[in-house]
Amino acid sequence: MRVLHIIKVTGIAGAETHLLTLLPGLREQGVEPELVVLVEPGKPMTEYCDLIRTQGVPVEQVEIRRDVAPALYRRLRSVIRAHAPRIVHTHLLHADLYGIPAARLARVPVIISSRHNENAFRRRFPYRQINGLLWRNLKAGIAISDSVKHFAIQVEGAPAYKVHTIYYGLPHDPQRAAERPQVRAAKRAELGLSADEVVVGMACRLVAQKGVDYGLRAFEHIAPRIPQARLVIAGDGPLRQNLEKEVQQSQYMRERVQFLGWRDDVPDLMAAFDVLLMPSLWEGFGLVALEAMGERVPVVASTVSSLPEIVMPGETGLLVPPQDAYALAEALTTLLSDRPLRQHMGLMAEDRLETQFSAERMISQTARLYHLLT
Repeated sequence: MRVLHIIKVTGIAGAETHLLTLLPGLREQGVEPELVVLVEPGKPMTEYCDLIRTQGVPVEQVEIRRDVAPALYRRLRSVIRAHAPRIVHTHLLHADLYGIPAARLARVPVIISSRHNENAFRRRFPYRQINGLLWRNLKAGIAISDSVKHFAIQVEGAPAYKVHTIYYGLPHDPQRAAERPQVRAAKRAELGLSADEVVVGMACRLVAQKGVDYGLRAFEHIAPRIPQARLVIAGDGPLRQNLEKEVQQSQYMRERVQFLGWRDDVPDLMAAFDVLLMPSLWEGFGLVALEAMGERVPVVASTVSSLPEIVMPGETGLLVPPQDAYALAEALTTLLSDRPLRQHMGLMAEDRLETQFSAERMISQTARLYHLLT
C-alpha cells in the first residue's frame, strides 16, 4: 500500500522529527511511504530530505512561493497522480490547505491529516472555518495527543469518530544504559561542568511559547539556595538576544547559565542533565520530554496541552501551573536537592517511555489505521 505524506518544512522541529522515525518504520509494516516536501524559495531543506532518502523513503520537493498560491493545487494534483498513492497523509497547515484539496482533485481514495499542535491561530477566523471544511474531506485524522484531539473536535469542528490519538514514539536503544555514564562524563566535560554540579537543562526553540523567561526567573530564585546548580539552554530563536541580556543583568545567573545555540546532539546533552525543564505555555506534544525520559532524566513541566499525558507527577517528574516561576523554582529545588529521588524518577521515566511512547507502538498503530481505512 503506497502512502504519500505531504509536509511543508522550513526547519526541523517535532513534526519533522516525527516523520524521520515514522516513515522508515512503516516500510516494515507493509506500507510504501513516500514524501512530498513543500519548500520555500532558497530553502530547499536538502539536509532533511537527504536524511529521509538515506532511510529508503522516496522524497520529492515542491516549491511553495507564498502562503496564498492557487497554482499549487494543480501542481500538487499532478504530483499526487504521478505517485498514485492509495492514501495521502498531510501534516501541518500548508500541507492541509493545499494537499487535501489536491488529493480530492486527484481522486485519492483515502485522505488523512495529522494534527501536531494546538496553534492559537487555528481559533481565529478564517482558519477555524477553513479547517472545518477540510475535515469534511478527510476520512480520518490523527491527533498526537488526547489534548490535540479535543482541540480538533472543539475548535476545528472535527467529527469525534474521525479523530484517532496516536502518540509520538521514540526509538529506544537497550544498549544505551551501558554507554550513558561515558556519554554523560564526556558531554559534561565539553560543557565545563564538574561532577558535583547539578544541571537543569532546557532544549527548545527560543520563542514565547516555550516559556524560557519563566525558566530563567525560576533558576534565579533557586541559585542562591543551590550554589552548585547550573542551567544549560540548547536551542535558538528570535528571543535569544533578549534572554542572554536578562542573564547578564543578573548576578546570580551570569556565570551559571549557558546558551548553546542549536544542537544536533540533544540525546547526548540529555545524558549530561539532571533535570529537564519545560515551562511551556502550550505544546503540541513535547517530544523533548520523551528524549529526557530515554536518558533517565526527570522532567519539570507546565500543566499545559499534552504534557500531563506524558509526565506522571511524583513518578517521572513534577508538574506545575504555567507562567508560575515560583512553582517552577520549588519543583526544581525538590529534585535538585534529592539525588535518589531523581534516580528513581529517571528509571520510572525510562520504563514509561518503553511501554507507552515507543516508536514501535506509534508505527504499528499508524499502519493499523491505514489498513483499517482501506
